[in-house]
Amino acid sequence: MLNRISNRFDAAIWQRDLDTIRRPRRWGIIAVRLGQVLFRDIQSGEITMRAMGLVYTTLLSLVPLLALAFSMLKAFGVNNALRPVLHRFLAPLGAQADEIIDKVVGFVENVQVGLLGAIGVVLLMYSVISLIQKVENGCNYIWQVRKPRSLGRRFTEYLSVLIVGPIVILAATSMTASLSNNTVVGYLSTIEPFGASLYLIGRLVPYVLYSIGFTFLFAFMPNTKVNILPAIGGGVFAGVLWQTASLGFAVFASNAGNVNAVYSSFAILILLLIWLYVSWLIMLTGCRVAFLLQHGEQLTRAPYPPRLGAYQREEIALLMMSLIGYNFMQGNTPWQVARLARYIGAAPDHVYDIVDQLVEANILIESGDTTVTLLPRQDIECLKVNDILDAVRRGDPTSAPNTRDDAPHREVMAWIARKEKARHDTFGDLSLRGLVSASMREKERAGAGPFQATG
Repeated sequence: MLNRISNRFDAAIWQRDLDTIRRPRRWGIIAVRLGQVLFRDIQSGEITMRAMGLVYTTLLSLVPLLALAFSMLKAFGVNNALRPVLHRFLAPLGAQADEIIDKVVGFVENVQVGLLGAIGVVLLMYSVISLIQKVENGCNYIWQVRKPRSLGRRFTEYLSVLIVGPIVILAATSMTASLSNNTVVGYLSTIEPFGASLYLIGRLVPYVLYSIGFTFLFAFMPNTKVNILPAIGGGVFAGVLWQTASLGFAVFASNAGNVNAVYSSFAILILLLIWLYVSWLIMLTGCRVAFLLQHGEQLTRAPYPPRLGAYQREEIALLMMSLIGYNFMQGNTPWQVARLARYIGAAPDHVYDIVDQLVEANILIESGDTTVTLLPRQDIECLKVNDILDAVRRGDPTSAPNTRDDAPHREVMAWIARKEKARHDTFGDLSLRGLVSASMREKERAGAGPFQATG
């Protein structure tokens, strides 16, 4: 019975072509696929481990981060904006949040940046930047980005976040306070149906604000190009989930009598750690939703990427190098790794691994920061096909088995040597330029016009 239900579920969700389904039903199937993939990702443990690491970094960087933000706010003549912001974030902790806020605000007010000296300021900035960098590393992992921001970009872009963030928070706090104290709004709230409408809007405003904040985070933080619609999808998911979780956690904290009985005065710290972990887990999960919405091909029932064999590695390597060589010969825009993976229909992880091997073998060179492009490192006439295959077939020498000087080992190694000689004889002195030229002539003879490829 359970097997029959499972088979029907798989047939309805995973074995259907989405292009043949109408849009509302297609969105429902995509939502179910997203939920199943997210559950599998959380079960794997990588996202949860990164959320735990962010909790640890937050505890170390919280006071320096708030001290810099508080200094920015004081420059605008607002000294009391820190407490409302903390109260909004720690509201799920209930009445115990006031005690944490008092402690944190006291620590922040005692930090005198002007008396720290050059080394103290550098350490203060490093602790703050390390938190932002760890967030970027988590987003880059989810977006399968191997190359982080350069040191110069980190300094300028992280600094802009530290400058603009407090200003945005100040503006949002001021706008909320002005609307709450506006006499016209207060008068309309006493008149129906305006009263019910204003109450509903007031309930929805936090969801909208948090969704906008997460959308900006998902669009800015990964070191790659993020389309706006997937960023909005991930932002709305994380914003709604965060606000809903805060309401649920507030109920949990108010009824956590057993926690107080077991941990006594440490209970408030335990609740704070749990809430930080839940918040970072929601952020990383929302980032994963944005990634899956932009890369729908990774919404698969089996774990992604699939297992790759030696034959497929050689095939992907030759396809990659022929496309890169064609664009190089024609003077076209160099290929980007993400577009190259989409064009040949390979998993980005596999393409990145093969690119790393070709770069290590001095066959390819990577250029660029946000969008990494690929170029041949040497003249493609001198670059032989056998060199490319040798590069992707070469593994770590320490992983090779220890061969014995006996009959079975000698026989196996002899057959492997014959196989490698046959492969080298098959390709001979064929260069990458020769491979690309042959592909172009074959395409033109087939009547399909000149060979075309875009980076």
